[in-house]
Amino acid sequence: MRVRTALTAVANCLIFLGVAGTGGAQAKTLNYAFQGDIQSLDPYSLNETFTLSYQGNIYEGLTLRGPDLKIEPGLAERWEMVEPTRWRFHLRKGVKFHNGNDFTADDVVFSARRVRNSELRTRIAGVTDVVKVDDHTVDFVTEAPNPILHAEWDTWYIMDKEWCEANNATEATNIARSGENYANLHANGTGPFRVVSRQPDVRTVAEPFDGWWGTPQHNLTEVVFRPISSPPTRVAALLSGEMDMVFPVPIQDIDRLKKDAQVKVLTGPELRTIFIGMDQARDELLYSDVKGKNPFKDERVRHAFNFAVDAKAIHRAIMRGHSTPAATLVAPDVIGFPKDLERYPVNLDKARELLTEAGYPNGFRVTLDCPNDRYVNDEAICQAVVSMLGKIGVTVNLAAVTKTRYFAKVGPQGKYDTSFYLLGWTPPSFDSWNALYNLVHTRAPNGAGTFNYGGYSNTRIDEMTGRILTETDLDTRNKLIHKAWQILHDEAGYIPLHQQALAWGARSNIEMKQRADDQFLWRWVRVN
Repeated sequence: MRVRTALTAVANCLIFLGVAGTGGAQAKTLNYAFQGDIQSLDPYSLNETFTLSYQGNIYEGLTLRGPDLKIEPGLAERWEMVEPTRWRFHLRKGVKFHNGNDFTADDVVFSARRVRNSELRTRIAGVTDVVKVDDHTVDFVTEAPNPILHAEWDTWYIMDKEWCEANNATEATNIARSGENYANLHANGTGPFRVVSRQPDVRTVAEPFDGWWGTPQHNLTEVVFRPISSPPTRVAALLSGEMDMVFPVPIQDIDRLKKDAQVKVLTGPELRTIFIGMDQARDELLYSDVKGKNPFKDERVRHAFNFAVDAKAIHRAIMRGHSTPAATLVAPDVIGFPKDLERYPVNLDKARELLTEAGYPNGFRVTLDCPNDRYVNDEAICQAVVSMLGKIGVTVNLAAVTKTRYFAKVGPQGKYDTSFYLLGWTPPSFDSWNALYNLVHTRAPNGAGTFNYGGYSNTRIDEMTGRILTETDLDTRNKLIHKAWQILHDEAGYIPLHQQALAWGARSNIEMKQRADDQFLWRWVRVN
């Protein structure tokens, strides 16, 4: 009922404004929808692609990435390595925050401190000090040479120190405690758009920021975002013209939409890998009928699960060909992708044999935590996994919930309250180190392994991950990355599934850029 009411409001309120835009074109309102809501306006609250993508229209990093994902100057005009362990960033002058405050080095130093105590603290992993040289120059000191220091900084957004202090928002809070932080419902960035109003789970409205330092390439006067969880409702809103852009487009509707002259579908490969993790940290699983021990600590059980889960069948039946089955946690276009690793073949007899050897001849029960509005066909994928594991005697209880509830439970803010879970990951640096550090490294107080929800641990990989961050010889670095992925594969630390494909739908009069990291940035949108 809420969705229908919201869509009716869109139909009643959709007004095409005849205001002159960039280059003399008629500027427009952009109405768009995603399957879930923004989790927060605080750019340090949640390391989740869609939330960061929305925030990337409001906030900016010292660097940006273009449509081809190449690093470009952002709030920093240029940078250089003045010493092997010291990078110097020269900040853009004359930049204003949306409230009129000046952007200076103090904001960068403040943002570095604030992000250290957040879910995004890996953005400055290895940084030991951030030094203000002058109002528009900042040095980053690293514990060792770091060739990819700034590779993730396009989503490390700089916040206004004065604004945060004035609104008691100097510390980031996660989505589980969204009411405790002013920055969760309000924003003050330097980006090309500013937030006008925010109604969680209903709509969020933004407008161009006239004081932006850059040259607008869009012709928008307003951007209205609405979450629409139902795939048929999203598609209907696009076809009726109530929405100008929606994503993701349900796979089963792609061909039908391509036949409609009033809409278009943008498809392409995505750098996100979907996988299943297993709790290997606890001595006893939280959600299982096995008492006194943890079956996932046994490598034979993990191998059995890998032999039972048929990613190719998911590719055919659930993803309808719009995925690429994966053998590891990174996509082929990610630096360090191990080309020679192969998926475990489907072998139910071998899986049953391994379970019997491990002491589970009749299988066991376990609960699979799954979001139902985050990834393409996420709940359907989980349902397929339930069926596949049932063939080897494992009874899986599926707990599929909205992403808000899901991340609050299974992530660090929920103290990893899960035994078995589905997750997706796009390395924001597009480098294997990011995935190894966040997903594979042993969980540690410094932020390593924050998204290693299952608590996999291997000291050899930990040591190699540290070396990968600082190794400047490309050949040596690639060998270290490959060895780390090989160890994880041999130990069946995860169950890789696939890289999902992008599918965005838009009215035919909408021009936009689709990036392989699934970020939708309005700066390149034009309504014709």
